Amino acid sequence: MKIVVIGGTGLIGSKVVARLAGQGHEVVAASPQTGVNALTGEGLSQALAGAQVVVDVANSPSFADDAVLHFFETSGRNLAAAEKAAGVAHHVALSVVGTDKLSQSGYFRGKIAQEALIRNAGIPYTIVRSTQFLEFLGGIVQSGADGDSVRLSSASIQPIASDDVAEAVADHALADPVNGIVDIAGPERFHLSDLVQRYLDATKDPRKVVVDGKARYFGAELQDDTLVPEGPARLGKTAFEAWLRQSQKPKA
Repeated sequence: MKIVVIGGTGLIGSKVVARLAGQGHEVVAASPQTGVNALTGEGLSQALAGAQVVVDVANSPSFADDAVLHFFETSGRNLAAAEKAAGVAHHVALSVVGTDKLSQSGYFRGKIAQEALIRNAGIPYTIVRSTQFLEFLGGIVQSGADGDSVRLSSASIQPIASDDVAEAVADHALADPVNGIVDIAGPERFHLSDLVQRYLDATKDPRKVVVDGKARYFGAELQDDTLVPEGPARLGKTAFEAWLRQSQKPKA
């Protein structure tokens, strides 16, 4: 089966490509680096020719509000048109748990628009909503940095390792479309403030987390359940401490 992975050279995309190729499928790693640009449409029709499945794990190169919305709306329309022309039978997209609760954030307004385009495109689809990646803890630290402290909410979070995300996305690419949303999450639930403090301590970062119920998460205020699945979710296997040990190993 031919599968095209949009964003196929990134953190998640490269892992999805490797998994699917390892199972004997013809996989195209589509990204601007390989001459396929969903935002401009460059190379899309050629890449999608003969494809049965398209997996979209691409992310906006800019997190500025207008740029994010433009990226997801424009690339979403371009993908839908190219998929219809190619006769693609299944569109799989990676999104974020809690997206519809985070409309105060420009980034998540972009994801809301992306999901709406997918639902209305007329192509069978599966939206895989993931909780925050463990690999993005450093980005959360940066977002809450305030001098010698990191100001964060104590809302619940259930982060997942990128390997577990890639496994779930690849599995859905090979399954029938659900024409709806499925949630994936990590195996452990934490308070965001506590988890980030553990991360800072483990990485020998001297800053301390200050709990602030009004602290915004990439522009949005959090309720306790915003970032965790509401109902059933596929859980990853990688616990925080195991991920931390692996991430701190010297690179070969």
